Amino acid sequence: MKLKRLLPLSLFGRSLLIMVTPLVIVQVVAAWVFYDRHWETVSRRLATALAGEVAFLVEMRERPGDEPTDRDLVIAAIRHFDLQVTFESGASFDAQAAEASNAVQTLLTGALAERVRRPFIVDTESRPRDVEIQVHLDDGVMTVIAPRKRLYSSTAILFLMWMVGTALVTAGIAIHFLRRQIRPILKLAHAADSFGRGIDVPEYRPEGAAEVRQAARAFLLMRERLSRQISQRTEMLAGVSHDLRTPLTRMRLELAMLGDREEAKGLADDISEMERMIEGYLAFARGEGSEAPTPTGLGSLVAEVVDGARRSTQGVVLTLETEPDDKLTVAVRPNAFKRCLANLVGNACRHGKKVAVTAHRLADSIEILVDDDGPGIPASSREEVFRPFFRLDRSRNPKTGGTGLGLTIARDVARGHGGDVTLEAAPTGGLRARVTVPV
Repeated sequence: MKLKRLLPLSLFGRSLLIMVTPLVIVQVVAAWVFYDRHWETVSRRLATALAGEVAFLVEMRERPGDEPTDRDLVIAAIRHFDLQVTFESGASFDAQAAEASNAVQTLLTGALAERVRRPFIVDTESRPRDVEIQVHLDDGVMTVIAPRKRLYSSTAILFLMWMVGTALVTAGIAIHFLRRQIRPILKLAHAADSFGRGIDVPEYRPEGAAEVRQAARAFLLMRERLSRQISQRTEMLAGVSHDLRTPLTRMRLELAMLGDREEAKGLADDISEMERMIEGYLAFARGEGSEAPTPTGLGSLVAEVVDGARRSTQGVVLTLETEPDDKLTVAVRPNAFKRCLANLVGNACRHGKKVAVTAHRLADSIEILVDDDGPGIPASSREEVFRPFFRLDRSRNPKTGGTGLGLTIARDVARGHGGDVTLEAAPTGGLRARVTVPV
């Protein structure tokens, strides 16, 4: 689980990780093999060669009989070995074993111990470009200064530069091609998200790898089928609406001819409730129709809904607080979204005496809150009330009851815009409806 949390979330990041991880492993293995087989072997040979030259100078200095002078050894060391040699007669030093500070010093110390067999000191820190070696002789101290480059192989730097260079080039090529492969997937996701919000993307065309093209063609086919079904449903509902309104209109005319009888008044109320229920059913089945999304200032839209609620309700205190339209502008279907807000505000006014509506901008969305001081809805039922035809109040009183579709339509409209409607407890003690719309 810990490893899973460390993995990138995006497809680009995971694909890049899949490509880069083997490359890094190969580079690490190559570096280890180079160090273990090549670099260490070459460095040991270089250290052994320098130690052999030092041992040769020591042996020549202390050879009995016809031995060369110190001056001859110094000249020969410079000419043949590229070493600076000095002799100090009568000098001495305390050759205590010092801990090696680096791998080269360790290799050189080991090689000198095998070949010189005399007390010595190796100093690789005092001089930036040289290595100093002091050897204790019978009559003094011999100091040998060797160039540092004699102990290092230039192939190590070249190998590291080659590894880093090839890794950067390979990673750059991988990133370039991955971006080109990810772009069609992002376009498909954008097209699907836009279609989910009801925004058509006519210029979208399948592109990319074969699998991505297959998914894009399936999406286009699905979009065509859904659009055809919505169109057929809208045409059918237009006919149903006409057929249902005709007998209700005749019934209302016949009741009007009966005059002011008590029975006629009751039947008129029933017809009004039937008309209201039919309007609700048709609105739910019709959905958002063919209305096109347009940039809309939700502040003004909310204000229209609140003004309409004030005119149609009595005894309810309605307050409104919104930000300017320039902060609350988003592409929505104005009529559909207005119906969503009207349903929520209407519910609040039907169950509370004080209703507060606020609209404000968040980081990546617009939030509209509708608070009332009514009895609220139990937490266990706050999702059930979004089901079609579900009502907590089972009465059929046209003044207080509903069709059970108001919240269903409100959530359907909000989700059709990529947002949502949720219910929670209001600070005033009643119910809070929270509408969110992405920007």
